[in-house]
Amino acid sequence: MITKIKLEQAGLKGIWFFGLAGSGKTFASNKCANFFEKSFLIDGDEVRRLISFDLGYSSLERNTQIRRVLGIAQIAQSNYQFPIVSTVTMTEEVHQKCRQLSIEVVKIIRPMEQLQKVRTIYKTDQNVVGKNIKQVNLNTIKMYNNGGREFEQRLKEFAK
Repeated sequence: MITKIKLEQAGLKGIWFFGLAGSGKTFASNKCANFFEKSFLIDGDEVRRLISFDLGYSSLERNTQIRRVLGIAQIAQSNYQFPIVSTVTMTEEVHQKCRQLSIEVVKIIRPMEQLQKVRTIYKTDQNVVGKNIKQVNLNTIKMYNNGGREFEQRLKEFAK
């Protein structure tokens, strides 16, 4: 049985994973939810489907999307929940706000050749971060996912 970390023990008030499609953000979010009490998962894909369905995938619309996701994370915090967020993009503006809110931002990096095997968007679609849209380089924790068990172990160590 996994002992969950109480919010007052955590020292942080949320986690935000960002990285290219197929990098392991949702996997990381689900694993970390097992470690923190009162976890509230916020998946950018779900927010897009249920709330941001009015948006496309341009850089401007992606920025609008993550500001909406940030608002949901703030609502979760104000209700004493521990937001665990996953999105493809991140901006300096949202990153700075996360710092103010004690939300740790983590970039998940996975080799492009592995991403292309798990996601066809890199070959077929337009307005894809990592293909047509450049990913912003921020000073965040970086976690490497090679598709193996090591990634899961890194997540456990991170949560401690």
